[in-house]
Amino acid sequence: MVQRLTSRVKKFWAGIALLSVEMIVVLAVFTLSLLAFIFITRRIFLLRNEDLDKKVFDLVTPYINDANTELMNVVTFFGKHEFLIPANLLLIVYYLFVRKHKWYSIKVPAVAISSLLLMFGLKHLFARQRPTNQLLQEATNYSFPSGHALMSVTFYGLLAYITWHSVKNRPAKWTIIVLLILWILLIGVSRIYLRRHYYSDVMAGFATGFLWLVISLKVIRQIEKRSLKKLNPIVQQPAPQEAAQQQRL
Repeated sequence: MVQRLTSRVKKFWAGIALLSVEMIVVLAVFTLSLLAFIFITRRIFLLRNEDLDKKVFDLVTPYINDANTELMNVVTFFGKHEFLIPANLLLIVYYLFVRKHKWYSIKVPAVAISSLLLMFGLKHLFARQRPTNQLLQEATNYSFPSGHALMSVTFYGLLAYITWHSVKNRPAKWTIIVLLILWILLIGVSRIYLRRHYYSDVMAGFATGFLWLVISLKVIRQIEKRSLKKLNPIVQQPAPQEAAQQQRL
């Protein structure tokens, strides 16, 4: 009995040791994102508590002026479909014809399209109305979760993922990743500033976006591994003439 328990403990710690720092960080953020989404939805839709949303609006109000509004309107553009659709298409073309990385050219549209469908599905599921007194042109569709926040995490998060695996220079890698994270956060701030979304909408969008990005990349990675296993025996199999020569030898 003791030996079995000791063996299981050793296997557990061996499995922990195999986890890279990257995997540990991803699992930690994934768990926090899931808990955050559950907490927010419970607070808003079950407890009907919007006090924090109102407090955040109150904090932002003193900073509202024409210059900041113009700046936030520019920032928020980079989370709109008018920018993200062409950006995704350019990324697909780049990995199809320039870098010729087949799986990146598959990951980009897979993550983008699935994220878009998820966003629309959640918005219609929760059907939360937009904040009142929006700045500039009012948005009329549902508010929860923030589509800008969700889509920004999946798009710029995918860029961070590609950067992590493609850029070899560590200072450059970390600089790009940190800038992408800050940019995602700034897009979220712009949605609150412009009163297009509540604070809880944006946080739920961030959480959902990260959850979906991790799940999407994991599923695609599994498909990639399986396809490589099927293709490797075919690729490694010698041609008929080579096989005949090998048999003669």
